[in-house]
Amino acid sequence: MTNVIACIDGSSASKGVIDSAAWASAKLSAPLTLLHVIEEGNANSPQDMSGNIGLGSREKLMEELAELDAKKAKLLLEEGHYLLEQAKKQALTNDKVHDISMRQRHGEFTESVLALEPETRLLVLGLHGEDHAKGDHIGSQLETLLRRVHKPILLSPDIFVKPESAMLAYDGSGTSKRGIELLSKSPLFSGMPIHVVMVGADSDTNKEELTWAEKTLRDGGHKVKTAIVAGDVESALHEYQDKHNIGLMIMGAYGHSKIRQFLVGSTTTSMLEQSKTPLLILR
Repeated sequence: MTNVIACIDGSSASKGVIDSAAWASAKLSAPLTLLHVIEEGNANSPQDMSGNIGLGSREKLMEELAELDAKKAKLLLEEGHYLLEQAKKQALTNDKVHDISMRQRHGEFTESVLALEPETRLLVLGLHGEDHAKGDHIGSQLETLLRRVHKPILLSPDIFVKPESAMLAYDGSGTSKRGIELLSKSPLFSGMPIHVVMVGADSDTNKEELTWAEKTLRDGGHKVKTAIVAGDVESALHEYQDKHNIGLMIMGAYGHSKIRQFLVGSTTTSMLEQSKTPLLILR
């Protein structure tokens, strides 16, 4: 059975990740896997400058550096176990979640996630990772994941609020059509009103696209509202979401319109940094 995989670290985002992953696990009736990755760079000691000193002193220093590396690796491992145990306790506060496993991996983060892709149904990440607190832009590895991971990715803010409605940014592309079909069948959205929003011209072609999307979702038992809005993609979608108090936005990672430019360009960072609600990214 495929799992909901929640990627946790030592950042404030982990609380939202655990809560959103537990919600998704319960809705999908899927096991929850808590994943913590110790990246290789985190266990490395500072640059070795021992070549500048005498041979005897260098040998002693190298021994001390090796001991330091071993201690640091042990501490990182212990910290990871602690984070996973605390995450499990938090996930169990959702009384509909029972099947939880914990995994710790060593290596590069993206490669660690990709190694688990065959058993992944939904990948859950924080909008802000540990590096964000250091002033780095959001999601330093997010674009790589969006390009390489072929499973849906749920991005959670630091504080997760269970969504009561969802909104799909629709552009008529193959990805967004598959998104409509996924929404219509997935238990993740059962009983949830769906808004389908296009950013573009109020044309007959766009209206026909929305008619198909509306029928597909209604056939799946959803209440549906469609809309065509004009303007800049980011601001238009946020404005619509805020106006209708929508708790979850859904977007395709790659389309063929303004939304594609929006997702793969620099606007992505701005969008995610400003988002206060979860985003589900589809491939």
